[in-house]
Amino acid sequence: MSMMSNPYWGFRYPAEIINQAVWLYHCFSLSLREVELILAARGVVVSYETIREWSLRFGRTYAKTLKRRRPQPGDKWFLDEVFVRIRGKLHYLWRAVDQHRNVLDVLVQSRRNAKAAKRFFRKLLKGLRYVPRVIVTDKLGSYCAAKREILPGVEHRQSRYLNNRCEVSHQPTRRRERPMRRFKSVRHAQQFLATHTPIHNHFQLRRHRLSASEYRTTRDRAFLTWRHATGVAVVG
Repeated sequence: MSMMSNPYWGFRYPAEIINQAVWLYHCFSLSLREVELILAARGVVVSYETIREWSLRFGRTYAKTLKRRRPQPGDKWFLDEVFVRIRGKLHYLWRAVDQHRNVLDVLVQSRRNAKAAKRFFRKLLKGLRYVPRVIVTDKLGSYCAAKREILPGVEHRQSRYLNNRCEVSHQPTRRRERPMRRFKSVRHAQQFLATHTPIHNHFQLRRHRLSASEYRTTRDRAFLTWRHATGVAVVG
């Protein structure tokens, strides 16, 4: 493999360790210092600042590759927004999931008006490149205004109860906020969540719906995809 084709060339640590550090940080509600401690227990001495740099440099690439490799998402989109406090000010995290609970995209914005809803709709369509059959939202009027302009032919269902699966999808973000001591800026929140969401979602295997053998097979497939997405299978 040439130096140009190997993204890990020039790094002191092998790809497997970098891969493991980023995986631990994004799959579990761990702080950077906790990941440092876990690696130290395995004989890998690396600072939490280095792990932060790995997450920033490689995590984004991993996430984008996983998104490209994922199966075609469903045609029923559930949209919701929750507030996040950034430096004492309220912002809103917009999120969309499909009927299979796969997270489609996230966007942090300072408002939840019609302009913000339109921006989120456009981001979804640009990334997914297909139009849904149905969208499900709560009764926020901003969704109606955005839907009329951007998705006029799509069925729109509004209910505070039908949207539970999207509301539940915010829980991993809530669990991450505490060890991170909240987000430092809108840019920080967007960059982290754009990386964290695809990686974390990739390993949410719905174990309660699978038999033990099915779960192991699905888990092995998820790890195989992860190794290919991170380049470890190629580098190794």
